[in-house]
Amino acid sequence: LVERFGADRLAGPIFTPTIHALTPDATGLVFAQGFGAAEAEFLLRIGQAPDPAQTSFTLEEAAALVDAVHIGLEIASSPFTGINEHGPAVTVSDFGNNNGLLIGAAVPDWQNLAFAEIDISLSIDGVVAGTGRAVSFPDGPIGSVRFLLENLAARGIRLQPGAWISTGAVTGVHEVRVGQTVVADFGPLGTAHCVIRPQAAA
Repeated sequence: LVERFGADRLAGPIFTPTIHALTPDATGLVFAQGFGAAEAEFLLRIGQAPDPAQTSFTLEEAAALVDAVHIGLEIASSPFTGINEHGPAVTVSDFGNNNGLLIGAAVPDWQNLAFAEIDISLSIDGVVAGTGRAVSFPDGPIGSVRFLLENLAARGIRLQPGAWISTGAVTGVHEVRVGQTVVADFGPLGTAHCVIRPQAAA
């Protein structure tokens, strides 16, 4: 669908109350009667707001606005069980299917470390569900930052310092159920883990 939509990525908001630092008893919340998934991701933090007049960015310009890279988990969930069966436009319509961000350890010296080339795996209840490398994305994680900067600039929106960008599901989108344990192994960078719990009713 790249030609149809003119993009190789999609984006949606991650709401501040759903962003948490990973702890030993971290939980990922999903709609128990809906769709739920866990994704191993590199999380990049914006340290400097872009120039409000700038609408296109090189990879170097995008990277210069980042002040930290962390490992972590994105929790995807929607009350609509068939959200991923109807294509990316439906995913976008439901906040990008995001229901939380769990921020793990910082990647040291990320500017000089080829972190996108590290092998990553994600396991559910001790069984490997997927493996991959972030370098497989077009232009890697920094490409995700550039995409978002340009997407928002076209709408007159600027990312602010402190904003987190979840740059893409490195090992895939893995469906989860309440009670399952998720562990993302980032090799030398450490692990990110959580237990899946039901989203409380509003």
